Amino acid sequence: MSSNLSKLTTDFLENLELERNASQLTISNYDHYLRRFLEFAGDIDAASIDEDLIHKYRIFLSRYKDPRTKAELKKVTQNYFIIALRAFLRYLAKKDVKTFPAEKVELGKQDPRPIKILEVEQLQRLLTAPDISTKEGLRDRAILETLFSTGLRVSELAKLNRDKINLDRREFGIVGKGGKERVVFVSDSAAHWIDRYLRLRPDRWAPLFVRYSGAEDPSDGGEKMRLSVRSIERVVDKYVKKAQIVIKASPHTLRHSFATDLLINGADIRSVQEMLGHSNISTTQIYTHITNKTLKDVHKAFHSGNKEDL
Repeated sequence: MSSNLSKLTTDFLENLELERNASQLTISNYDHYLRRFLEFAGDIDAASIDEDLIHKYRIFLSRYKDPRTKAELKKVTQNYFIIALRAFLRYLAKKDVKTFPAEKVELGKQDPRPIKILEVEQLQRLLTAPDISTKEGLRDRAILETLFSTGLRVSELAKLNRDKINLDRREFGIVGKGGKERVVFVSDSAAHWIDRYLRLRPDRWAPLFVRYSGAEDPSDGGEKMRLSVRSIERVVDKYVKKAQIVIKASPHTLRHSFATDLLINGADIRSVQEMLGHSNISTTQIYTHITNKTLKDVHKAFHSGNKEDL
């Protein structure tokens, strides 16, 4: 195996696609992050990567400004570049390529990003915003209900086929991020709206959610009729605005709301981890501070030491 960075980077990206079953978006992101390191370091031998080079690269990232906007990289974005580099170095180690150890590359400290969730009242306004007297509105109600019911990533929702969902059993299986398989459960409410939407569909196209704009193309099982990730994001944004929800909510906000709803109502974090398809429990634990706040509110409302007459 060549030890030049350009060749090794290509090998790593091909490994992501063929062996790790990574999405094209993930591969594109890694390509972007690693090309920046290659531009900085040059097409050097992997053995030339050392602590001093990593240090200089981190300084480079901290001082980097977008050529167009002159904006600096946020701390979280800088860490994305470092995370990609660590993954690359781990790959090289597995291939017995002499290089700098990935475990010695530390991430920069950053403030945790606040998680946006919808309050119960906001969620109800959003779910009921579509006009269900139209076929588009009925489809959109089913989309919103499904996102909140399942906690699916928007990419997972876009890939769903109608024959994979068992509305009687209220469940279906998917292969999610990183090729991880999991069972997804559908609430009674979501099953109701999916069923109503499908009953209105005269076609037998494979995609669960289809577009109604543009010309119909029934070829390949209606694959070209499938709603794209971006289209689903636009659907959610449309009803966020219609429902006059003040936060900028997205499909991922409904995923956050799904997880938080389960935890607040007593679900254990390991079960929520499994339902979200997280490989690492630490990823699921980002919701802990939200549930802790809820416990604080319960304590304040019900503990006798908080009564006003004391």
